[in-house]
Amino acid sequence: MKRYLMGLLLCACPVLSGQEGGQKTTSYEIRTIAFYNLENLFDTANDSLARDDDHTPDGKDRWTEARLQRKLQNLSATLASLGAEYGANPPDLLGVCEVENRGVLDRLVRQPALLPYDLGVIHFDSPDPRGIDVALVYRKDRFFPEESRSFRLLLFDGSGWRKYTRDQLVVGGFLGPDRVFVMVNHWPSRGGVPALTGEFRKAAALRQRFLVDSLLTRHPGSRIICMGDFNDNPVDPSMKILAGKKGQAVETGLSGLLFNPMEKMYRRGIGSLAYRDRWNLFDQILFSEAWTVAGNPGFRFWKAGVFQGGPLKTRRGRYKGYPLRTYAGGVYLGGYSDHFPVYAYVIRPLGGVN
Repeated sequence: MKRYLMGLLLCACPVLSGQEGGQKTTSYEIRTIAFYNLENLFDTANDSLARDDDHTPDGKDRWTEARLQRKLQNLSATLASLGAEYGANPPDLLGVCEVENRGVLDRLVRQPALLPYDLGVIHFDSPDPRGIDVALVYRKDRFFPEESRSFRLLLFDGSGWRKYTRDQLVVGGFLGPDRVFVMVNHWPSRGGVPALTGEFRKAAALRQRFLVDSLLTRHPGSRIICMGDFNDNPVDPSMKILAGKKGQAVETGLSGLLFNPMEKMYRRGIGSLAYRDRWNLFDQILFSEAWTVAGNPGFRFWKAGVFQGGPLKTRRGRYKGYPLRTYAGGVYLGGYSDHFPVYAYVIRPLGGVN
């Protein structure tokens, strides 16, 4: 571990300078945390164990190598510019969902726009019937993973049949001097019976909250990040279960409070995806209390946002301003995703005074 930390201290990192009380200037190291639903990032091969027939050259979507390559180029250009306003691009930690396998992620990180940054991938296959998974992409010179595990979410419908869905990924490692745990999610969708799917997401929230509380039991004061496409907005019951209230916990008796910076954005009408002329903010990044403690010498949460760069938006027509999708209504558009990526900055004082 000492070797890893020494390598990190020697690498160049983005620096922000800010004035405090008009007296002195403090420099901060900046890191970017992000999440992006990549909207059906499939390869072109037919997997006999998954419902991916539409995403093949002979399938309904005519998913060819040329179309896959265009999507990879689009996504890589977006990721390379995330955090660019402060020179903290691409993200140090990037959670993704709707990826078919490790192979498409390896191709994504080897795109020319991302290749110079030497990105690593942590991925596990999950039992989702469509074959889509979650994963963590990270900069090898900024984040040093020590452990990773994929946790199953057991769901059953009203008839007792198993409802297969995506796993919840947990990765532990070092971001600078700080031990960090990252959780990546893609909770059950809203398709089907609303009351039943709502209960599925509550179950996902309870599972994720149990994992958070378990980490806080093993490592009190842990720096935890929960990110994902939760298929619910910050004000919905499942997200309130996950965030919790001070003094309450699901299992362990710990407070387990998570700070959700996306809630204020949602209340201001900001979203990451649109449906029937309504903006939703299903894509969120939550932080444990350790990220918000004033005077903490490690990384602290600074601010968050939804990345809505011009190329990512539909330019004209009824859906002007919506995310520019790969397909819409069965028509190939050659876009990016039906979601905008979300991001957050964490900063750490370097201790220098000018």
